[in-house]
Formats: sequence, structure tokens, C-alpha cells
Amino acid sequence: MGPHPAVAAIRLAVRRVLHDVLTEHAAHTSAAPSSPASPLVLVACSGGADSMALASALAFEAPKLGIRAGGVTVDHGLQSGSDDRAAEVAARMTALGLDPVEAVTVTVGRTGGPEAAARDARYAALDAAADRHGAAAVLLGHTRDDQAETVLLGLARGSGIRSLSGMAAVSGQRGRYRRPFLGLDRQTARKACMAQSLPVWDDPHNADPAYTRSRLRHEGLPALEKALGKGVVEALARTASLSRDDADALDAWAAEAARAVCAENGELEVSKLFVLPPAVRRRVLRRAAIQAGSPAGSLFARHIEEMDRLITGWRGQGAINLPGRVVAQRRGGRLVIRQG
Repeated sequence: MGPHPAVAAIRLAVRRVLHDVLTEHAAHTSAAPSSPASPLVLVACSGGADSMALASALAFEAPKLGIRAGGVTVDHGLQSGSDDRAAEVAARMTALGLDPVEAVTVTVGRTGGPEAAARDARYAALDAAADRHGAAAVLLGHTRDDQAETVLLGLARGSGIRSLSGMAAVSGQRGRYRRPFLGLDRQTARKACMAQSLPVWDDPHNADPAYTRSRLRHEGLPALEKALGKGVVEALARTASLSRDDADALDAWAAEAARAVCAENGELEVSKLFVLPPAVRRRVLRRAAIQAGSPAGSLFARHIEEMDRLITGWRGQGAINLPGRVVAQRRGGRLVIRQG
């Protein structure tokens, strides 16, 4: 008798990702013979159902492919007893056969709100752990439900098609982060834990209405499903995939266009910018502002729209101040974007 269907599903998802990691590692090893023959893959585990299911699947599949498997749990220090809980999660990963395993404590700042600050601290810790251990990849337990929530949050911000593309299956420096469960729903992960008698910790923050994602999870999505039917999560995840393809294509087009509109001295030719489709032109302007020193995270749609008006709605406007002390101004038939 084979494994429970949910267990089979999570193992298959992880196996596919590990095959990709193995193929990439083999190519890298042939180019750099000093690389270890057996790659290390870490799982980021909070102790929740999604990441515990992921840890169990990694522990099962990795040895069969000759891959070393380890785990990291991050203690954000935001709740009483969080250090004990992190130690317990680390012990569970060790019991699964993962090695190395470590619990990392981080200090959560305040920049961007509590959710963003915790996320930034967590990823910084995971990056450091991956570098410390020389990991080829770090697996994250985001599911299709998480993807749907991310798309809705992007829609609410009104920040464009890239925001609607949600989380990528592969992201980070050199494709470090992998999300095997983006095609699986949250219930599959929970059922897999139950079938394997894996203890699961439910983070109270996930049910706290003070957090935007929690409200969306417990109030917003259920209301949408009630109004539109049970296929909302799948449809939103599909929207993310389609949007990502479109955004990637537009970004590639913009990269080519940026070279075509750039003069020898780095200034942009207004006449060439004017004839570009708006979606491409705005991407060119955003790229130029970032290259001039404007921080990507502080560059909002309104900044790009103001720059765009220097091209499409020119009435002698003065210079536009952008984040990072970058200034954009029109000089005759050229657009100059540089630090002031």
C-alpha cells in the first residue's frame, strides 16, 4: 500500500524541485570542480503545517537523490517562549533525519510595519544560514493559498502587473529560494502532517486580526469564496502565473528598449521614449531611476507617472525629485535622470 495521497503529493512536489537543484549543481560542479559533489538543501521551518510537511518530504526524498538535507528555524522573539519553541522545532527536524539543523534568533525592526519587518529579518537570517553552510537551495513552504493572498494584497496596493504575479517558484540570489508547494493547497500540507503523525504548531499571529494577511485569510478570502465560489484560490494562483509571464515579457522588452533610447552620454531621447507603449516606457523610466541611485523599494507608481508626464504631457515642468536624491528633468529633447 502506497503513502497517503497528501503525503505522495508533497513528496512529488519536493522531488521535482530537488531534481532541478541536482541538475543545476551538476552543471556548476563541472564548471567549478572544487564544489562539493553532494549539494546541501535547507528547509526553512517554522513548525507550522506547511513547513513541517515540507521538512518531512525533504528528509524522505533527499537521501534517495544523494542530496544532503538540513533545516533552519527562525526565532523572531515576538512571543513569550519563542526560544523554547524554536528549539523544539529544531529537535523535530533533527528527529526527521535532517543535518545540519539550527535555530537562529533575529531582532525584528520596525521598517515597513510588523509583517514586513519580520519578513526582512527572516530572509536575512536564511541568507546568512545558506551562506554559512554553503547551501545550494533553501526550500520555503508557501502554498497556493499563500499565493492567492499575495495576489489580493498586490491588487489592493494597485501597484501593477508585477505585484499581481505573486511569489515566484524560484527567487533570490542565484535562484536560492524554491517554493515546491505553490501548486498545492494548504489543506494538503496539513493532511500530510496528520497522516505522518507530525506535531504542528499554529502561530497565533496567523489568526491575529491586527495583521493584514490574517484578516485576508480568515475574513476576505472566505467572503470571496462565498460570493464567487470555491475556485477563487485556484483562479488567483493562475492569475499570478499568467501575470508573471506577462511581466517577464514586458521587462525583457523594456531592457531592449532602454538600450535603444539611450544616447551616448546616458541621457534618454524623448522622441524615442514617446513612441514606446506606456507599459514599456514606464519600465524604462523605472530602470533608469534605479540605475541613477533611487532605491527600488521607495520608487512608487506616482514617481514613475510624474516622470512619464515629462515625455507625454510636457508643458515646461521643472525637475522632479525622486527617492535617493535623484532628479529627473527634461532638457530639450533629452530626459536627464541623475543624482542631484
